[in-house]
Amino acid sequence: MKELTTAGPARTRAPLGAGLVLLSCLSVQASAALASTLFDRLGAPSVAGLRQLCAAFVLMALVRPRVRGHTRREWAGMVVYGAAMAVMNVAYYCAVSRLPLGVAATLLFLGPFVVAVASARAWREALFPVVGLAGVVLVTEPGGEVEWAGMAFGFLSALALACYTVFAQRVGRASSGLEGLAVSVCISAVLLLPFSVPAAPNVDGSGWVLVAVSGAVGVALAFTLDFQAVKLAGAKVVATLFSLDPVMGALIGALALAEALSAPALVGMGLIVSAGAVVTWRADSIPVSPMPTSADRP
Repeated sequence: MKELTTAGPARTRAPLGAGLVLLSCLSVQASAALASTLFDRLGAPSVAGLRQLCAAFVLMALVRPRVRGHTRREWAGMVVYGAAMAVMNVAYYCAVSRLPLGVAATLLFLGPFVVAVASARAWREALFPVVGLAGVVLVTEPGGEVEWAGMAFGFLSALALACYTVFAQRVGRASSGLEGLAVSVCISAVLLLPFSVPAAPNVDGSGWVLVAVSGAVGVALAFTLDFQAVKLAGAKVVATLFSLDPVMGALIGALALAEALSAPALVGMGLIVSAGAVVTWRADSIPVSPMPTSADRP
């Protein structure tokens, strides 16, 4: 699989990274809508495990990563990265099964939001993720009776996504190309085998199609896009742009489910897109560490 280069000016890398995040958000929300049709039959944790297993097969076939030759430090990073993927997927799907998609996506965004604020070097930089978060709140329009279990799973998914965002950059620095990502997805799939293996006999033909498509698009493709975006633009920029997830959820709801967007939702989408665009444009002041390419390894 051909990887994107991180060479070139930051103002060239950042818009490209933003485009990858946009495609990733679309992939995640569309696949979540597909996978949610299986929740009643299989349960959210089982669906997450089966998706991750399919994604592992896809990435192993495309990337064909080397298992030997990694240092203990590299293995530690990939294990934590894979564990974060596993927890994030299960927790997010459990939240989606209990909360509206937009609300679950909003809670998920709290993870990278904290990463973006923590990595800000000046108070002015911290304003942009704050604006993005305000937009997320407007998009989802929270209210009504609180579903505490769903909220708890949402906060857990946010914590896992924060770890995922940080370790995506660390694994990218330590590994060649997409090798680290492929190995980490496999680790995640192995950790979720207690959920996926018992559920596999209960999946029919159409169910396997949904699982395969959801895994390939929502995990293999989305995580690859995220991985490359972090390498191109850095964790802080990507963390802020993850606020596009709720926007994608709102758009998919409007197009697929004929849900009308209210005025506050439209304003919120504008705030999110504006904050993401400003952070991307200011990326020339954000240091992006060089990443190794396949030519740097023997």
